[in-house]
Amino acid sequence: MDLGISGRLALVTGGDSGIGFQTAQRLLREGVRVALSDMKQDSVDAAAEKLRAFGEVRGFAADLTDPEQVRALHGAVRDGMGDPDIVVSAAGITGPTGLFHDLTEEDWHRVIDVNFLTALRVARSFIPAMREKGWGRVVFIASEDAVQPYTDELPYCASKAALLSLSKGLSSTYGPDGITVNCVSPAFIETPMTDAMMEKRAKRDGVDIATAVKTFIDKERPMMTVRRRGRAEEVADAIAYLVSATATFTTGAVLRVDGGSVGTMV
Repeated sequence: MDLGISGRLALVTGGDSGIGFQTAQRLLREGVRVALSDMKQDSVDAAAEKLRAFGEVRGFAADLTDPEQVRALHGAVRDGMGDPDIVVSAAGITGPTGLFHDLTEEDWHRVIDVNFLTALRVARSFIPAMREKGWGRVVFIASEDAVQPYTDELPYCASKAALLSLSKGLSSTYGPDGITVNCVSPAFIETPMTDAMMEKRAKRDGVDIATAVKTFIDKERPMMTVRRRGRAEEVADAIAYLVSATATFTTGAVLRVDGGSVGTMV
């Protein structure tokens, strides 16, 4: 199926691994040029080198918690490749975990800054050029946690819920300008983030990683009917649809890629 985006330019943040990396690869296969962004130049360059077999890609280092670096990223991408037609905001962290009364205000600030405010800053920087073109696609990576919060991950859950609200608001604001804004909400995807979670669990319980994954699903995600971790490529496929030329009537939406983990219809 031709997604109709060959020749477009995409910015993918959080792109040196996991969902961001697989999304970049998926878009490159569709003929999209990709500006790949992450924190460190050496890691983003290494990721870009792996992806060059699939198309035109360049790496750009930026700490998106710093507004000045976001502005610098905007200028570097614009000068080096042009103004992106597509923005996929995949940068994020799990952050501190624990019960509400054990978390500090600094814990909350860190997670909300990385998971929510970085997406806001990137959207604010790159949407104006999309408005001028009359065409644009923005996708935020949210989470099942946004609508099904877990007691030991409340900062993460709140930051992802904020993305849903931001996405809906931006879709209403910029729909008349030809820009769609959507969220993809994954659950328990096989990425470096969940690798670290499972390694910690395996060490705590004295088991191997496979057993840690199984017990996590059994105890923590009982409604996940697909009894495995998802693959980053499966999330990338959903993102590719939302940024395509075929998704012209899909905006302000949340596309779950969660193996059935969320226990409600809405």
